[in-house]
Amino acid sequence: MISAFANAYHERMFPGYQSTFLKTDPEFIAFFDNFAFDTVVQQGQLDDVTRFQVILASLLGCQGIDEFKAILPATLRFGVSPVEVKEIVYQAVAYLGIGRVFPFLKACNEIFQAEKISLPLEPQAAKTSKSRLELGRETLVSLMGEGMRHFDQEGPENRHHINQWLMANCFGDYYSRSGLEGKKRELMTFCFLAAQGGCEPQLVSHAVANLKLGHRQSYLIDILSQCIPYIGYPRVLNALTCLEEAVRVVNNKGELAEKASIATEEG
Repeated sequence: MISAFANAYHERMFPGYQSTFLKTDPEFIAFFDNFAFDTVVQQGQLDDVTRFQVILASLLGCQGIDEFKAILPATLRFGVSPVEVKEIVYQAVAYLGIGRVFPFLKACNEIFQAEKISLPLEPQAAKTSKSRLELGRETLVSLMGEGMRHFDQEGPENRHHINQWLMANCFGDYYSRSGLEGKKRELMTFCFLAAQGGCEPQLVSHAVANLKLGHRQSYLIDILSQCIPYIGYPRVLNALTCLEEAVRVVNNKGELAEKASIATEEG
């Protein structure tokens, strides 16, 4: 039996909608809805907007396009703005690549049109005379500390161009945009990396950045807990291990973990 809380929460997400799975897979729907829409929702103290932003980012990371399509209208009902949705999708390109994000951008536009949301949305690009590289440098330093100021010139010379692209493109083009403030963007990156898996060095680095920005370990555990129904236990358990390593780095007052690793494998 589906709990009263799960039923009410599902109704808020999908007003008047009855899943066909209730007929074909009633046992599954009962234990999934009770877990995802009752147990998980009531864990921690996340506000609705953050919860649904995290769900969108985790679905992008794990390539859950069909669930993304289903969840996006509910995300809007729970107060995530169209601009915030688009900024999460745009930023995912820096970490997942357009090859994996293209279907989500297309789906987002189709759903926005169905919801009568006018496109294009208001521009969010930073209004500044600074170069993309300098804008990215300032953004990177503000998020990850003074030790990253000359990251574009660190490491082997034959990959300096990748460090420069990371600074100018990832942090200059994406992170400097309005629509999502920097602290929330860093949280979305944490979710992208946790959900896609195989990015553990970068996940440690960005977990450190989240901690340094004021996201407590307990809060990041609540964030990962919300991801479990959407990305499964193995990737969340791996992310928890990375978070524990990040806590050790911060407690030891070390530099941002493996700066060079960002340029090596960050997507």
